[in-house]
Amino acid sequence: MQGISRDCKFLQRAAGVLKQEQFTLIDVGCSGGFDPGWRLFGDKLQAVGFDPNVEECERLTSKEALRSVRYVPAFVGLRPDHPFARLKASKPDVENNPWGRLSVTRTIGIRQKEIENLPLAGKIEFNDWKQTRLADANHPVFLPEFFEEHHIHNIDFIKMDVDGRDFEILHSLENVFADARVIGFGMEVNFIGSASETDHTFHNTDRFMRRHGFDLFQLSVRPYSAAALPSRYQLAVPAQTEFGRPLQGDALYVRDLCHSANADLAAALSVEKVLKTAAIFAVFGLPDCAAEILLKFRAGLAALCDVDSLLDTLAAQAQEPRGSHLSYRQYVAAFEQDSALFYPRRVAAP
Repeated sequence: MQGISRDCKFLQRAAGVLKQEQFTLIDVGCSGGFDPGWRLFGDKLQAVGFDPNVEECERLTSKEALRSVRYVPAFVGLRPDHPFARLKASKPDVENNPWGRLSVTRTIGIRQKEIENLPLAGKIEFNDWKQTRLADANHPVFLPEFFEEHHIHNIDFIKMDVDGRDFEILHSLENVFADARVIGFGMEVNFIGSASETDHTFHNTDRFMRRHGFDLFQLSVRPYSAAALPSRYQLAVPAQTEFGRPLQGDALYVRDLCHSANADLAAALSVEKVLKTAAIFAVFGLPDCAAEILLKFRAGLAALCDVDSLLDTLAAQAQEPRGSHLSYRQYVAAFEQDSALFYPRRVAAP
């Protein structure tokens, strides 16, 4: 998922003060491994990854150093008797899909024989997981039942990217969001599709997440050009292009604990859970939202950590692109003085 920092000092410091809780991560579509940013939690990380690529799960398991991390080689699905499954029936995941007309599809077709002969790592790079050894699609994992069976009752963040039935799986989590007090969720969304309420589109995803108490805090857009006039690729493999229609992106949803509508939820969360919410914001490059958490819940957090010192850490993160080194108090004071620090540098007229 895009946007996760690999060197978030705030997250590292937050992990260092956790005493009662771990950071629990669920990754649905974990091919390639967990994002390195989450590894900053160190031995406080508890994670479960799901992927149908059997060989990839075996590879990740063989390299895993933490006993609190596991990989499950399985498809994840939605029970056929679920109301959404009945509503969707035989409809495609996304209607009006232009995939067959895009330049990326043409390039994959040109390289097909090459891709077929690639080792596992190469096929993963091309996102051609369907050509790998897969788990039994007739025996998928149903997440609510898996969590109950493995006593996973407190989840911090869920990431999902399965290239297809994401919206179905999302519906399986309706009760999990509240029961496990999930505070963050990241997933791939589609900007293509129809007006059908069962389409895996951004507008349907956004309505669903807001209905379950989450707010959108980050959204990326990946363009894909048409084969009629191809654009240059942004990566070394055929994927998003420099120009083209908005096809997909990554969306970050987090519970806005500072909003009055979430006052009861915030009061029910542990202090460590509140701090982990701030850490999620920080690792996704949103130090402003993390700072708002620290200020709003300063009284409770003060028993766990040095709030002012953590605010200074967030201020340093906010200043990284410009290289200034103001403390949090100095940084906010500069803003109140309408400092030039908060505006683009002016180029002198010729």
